[in-house]
Amino acid sequence: MHSLTTTMQALLQLPRLAYALTYALYVALLFLALGLTATLIGVVLPGVQRRRAVARAMARAFLFLAGMHVKVIAPERLPAGQCVVVSNHASYLDGIVFTAALPARFGFVIKREMATVPLAGFMLRRLGSQFVERFDPRRGAADARRVLRKAISGHSLVFFPEGTFTRSPGLLRFHTGAFATAVRARCPLVPAVIRGSREALSPSGGLPHPHRIEVEFLPALQLGSRTGADPAVELRDRARAEILRNLGEPDLTYFGGNAENPTQPIDSAAKSRNAV
Repeated sequence: MHSLTTTMQALLQLPRLAYALTYALYVALLFLALGLTATLIGVVLPGVQRRRAVARAMARAFLFLAGMHVKVIAPERLPAGQCVVVSNHASYLDGIVFTAALPARFGFVIKREMATVPLAGFMLRRLGSQFVERFDPRRGAADARRVLRKAISGHSLVFFPEGTFTRSPGLLRFHTGAFATAVRARCPLVPAVIRGSREALSPSGGLPHPHRIEVEFLPALQLGSRTGADPAVELRDRARAEILRNLGEPDLTYFGGNAENPTQPIDSAAKSRNAV
């Protein structure tokens, strides 16, 4: 009887499994088709702003057609001029979501490993993304200086200051690179929260799911030390506190009262990351 019950339960799961596999295949083909289209346009289209506008349109089309509705909350909090945006990081979808949500004037600061990914690395370079080395301190320092020069020259940038994401919900430590960049460029810093991307595409390697995604922009933080501490560190701590307060997920920097990360990051060498 137990064996028969188990068999029946397995049979009842088959339609759900078939749907999940069909949806995953659809999303993969959709991503490939739109990604190739954006890459081909990016080869011939002059001007990084135009290429970013195309990437934004393709990102929006992908998310809409994949059934991943994106709601942008308080976009008016983005200053009209230069700023730095920092957000929590929960899924491989986050870059696509922010590409769809942000104006074309924003460029991304991305881990250098992405530069070697076929097609993606080429397209990211064409979009003016800044690649940062995480494991080689000397090269990482050179990359950080290049990102800083980009910011000082007036470019708006997007950072995921955790540098990676975990298999379970929660907020990791923030690195100071984004905040030092905002301080040196003397521009506002806008914290942002992304919700739902983890459920749409799990970091554990599960299949994608249609799911509502939210991007909320929080009030911009102005420069100026309140405590006399390092202004970049102070800005980092203020931004992280605001993101944590609005995220609704645990603080992974504290476990049993100690500054420990209770969850193993996807990136096993995360502790070797440089500050950006």
